[in-house]
Amino acid sequence: MSDAPRPGAAPFTERTPRVVAARHLTRRSGRERAGRFLAEGAQAVREALSWAAAGRGRVHELFVTSVAADRNPEIVRAAVDAGVPVSAVTEKAAAGLSETVSPQGLVAVCDLLDVPLPLLSLAGARLVAVLHGVADPGNAGTVARVADAAGADAVIFAGDTVDPHNGKCVRASTGSVFHLPISRSRDADEVFAACRAAGLRLVAADGYAEEDLVTADLRGDLARPTAWVFGSEAHGLPDDVVAKLDTSLKVPIYGGAESLNLATAAAVCLYASARAQRT
Repeated sequence: MSDAPRPGAAPFTERTPRVVAARHLTRRSGRERAGRFLAEGAQAVREALSWAAAGRGRVHELFVTSVAADRNPEIVRAAVDAGVPVSAVTEKAAAGLSETVSPQGLVAVCDLLDVPLPLLSLAGARLVAVLHGVADPGNAGTVARVADAAGADAVIFAGDTVDPHNGKCVRASTGSVFHLPISRSRDADEVFAACRAAGLRLVAADGYAEEDLVTADLRGDLARPTAWVFGSEAHGLPDDVVAKLDTSLKVPIYGGAESLNLATAAAVCLYASARAQRT
């Protein structure tokens, strides 16, 4: 069993080698080289420890400031009980591991959580969210959270999409990245083929589509196993990508709004499918 930081022991500083090594994980290249990422904040760390306890990955270390330890004794105790090394750090060291304006002083070093696409089991999947070319980590994390809430079977990051281990993405997911399978592939065609092989119908969320969710729902289409494909915040899905999918649907706009943002549109689409599949 690991021990909590000893009373009076000097906390790690921003120059301590283990802190320096962890700081490299704030960059995508560092994460991919080490095969690890950082989960910051009480909610993310709590979910990371549960994820590790379920045998789905490993938490290698928990960095914690004295203030954060006092605020979250149950999390520190859970880490100790799980045999996770708990290392006291200074506020400055914690700030160097954070990508937020107000660091929470609680950071876990975790195994990467994405499953290689060839190893992702989609057998029997009914609902999958595919992010294609999504650049904003906050939006990507929020879509993962929505997908989790809607009972989706997986979230797949396709093409040139943000890293799901990005600190802002992990925070925006409020721990949902630890709940459901996450996969990524720069080859979007490979992602589409995997979905089709699992019997999923590929549906583009496209504001310019001719048909909308209501029409599709009345026809019973939303009850079918579906992989929703969502595009970038600014430009949506490219025409050549939409052409590769089985169909495209838009969220009807009844008021004067020009459009919905990515996360809101994803929530409407995923919940429409979830409801239809459970009716």
